Amino acid sequence: MSQYYNANRKSNLYDPKSKYPFRLSRSKIDLFLKCPRCFYLDRRLGVGQPPQMPFNLNSAVDTLLKKEFDIHRAKGSAHPLMATYGIDAVPFRHTKMDEWRDALRGGITFIHKPTNLNVTGGIDDIWVGPAGDLIIVDYKATSKDGQVNIDADWQISYKRQMEIYQWLFRRNDFKVSETGYFVYCNGKTDRAAFDGKLEFDVTVIPYNGNDDWVEGALIDAHKCLSKTAIPKASPDCDYCAYREAAAGVEGVAPSGQKTRTTSAGKTTKTNAQGKMAL
Repeated sequence: MSQYYNANRKSNLYDPKSKYPFRLSRSKIDLFLKCPRCFYLDRRLGVGQPPQMPFNLNSAVDTLLKKEFDIHRAKGSAHPLMATYGIDAVPFRHTKMDEWRDALRGGITFIHKPTNLNVTGGIDDIWVGPAGDLIIVDYKATSKDGQVNIDADWQISYKRQMEIYQWLFRRNDFKVSETGYFVYCNGKTDRAAFDGKLEFDVTVIPYNGNDDWVEGALIDAHKCLSKTAIPKASPDCDYCAYREAAAGVEGVAPSGQKTRTTSAGKTTKTNAQGKMAL
């Protein structure tokens, strides 16, 4: 995995002097809300968090769900899950559907003029109700005992994700329902044997989103990017806690001065606000 990680990225960095809109994905907005320091290091200085291992099984479920709903999209018919959960809707047909799904090269976008941030997000699916209101849908996959839900504290990211998508489509002049849905697939582990297949229980979970926070978050994120000093670490950030602990082991004094002995036996000091101490 390390061969793909660039600890000193030079591209996609925020430049306060640039007049061009700066592309900011919904995942980076979520990063800002979790830890402004990690956000600043990533988008301003090019030092991103180490990547997580890819969830290939989740991606496979995501791909197959899209294919399944696309069959009904082409026919203009409701998926059986919609009837099961009493949802009066069909998959939404639009020429930009593939573009909206492409988080890396496309996505649904909107330039926020007060900050000149080009906000982007790659959706999983959109359904449409009889009145023409769009329903934002996100696919999730896991394997756990008991019923799946979105009630855990860490799942606030799921809810923010939904709300940013709702905000983006509203800013693109679409009528968007307050209610979105998570299509949650839970892998079954109570089978007698694997037999070369993994079966899932599929649950559709409604969520009433509120995107009122997005505007303020964008303004705050822009202020953060425009600073000349690195923000303080979030007290709940595991990455920053690790960085601080590692710095302490390596000899960073409380004053922020790091000492290092060179091959010639001389002791040098480096300011902790510089790149050496990140």
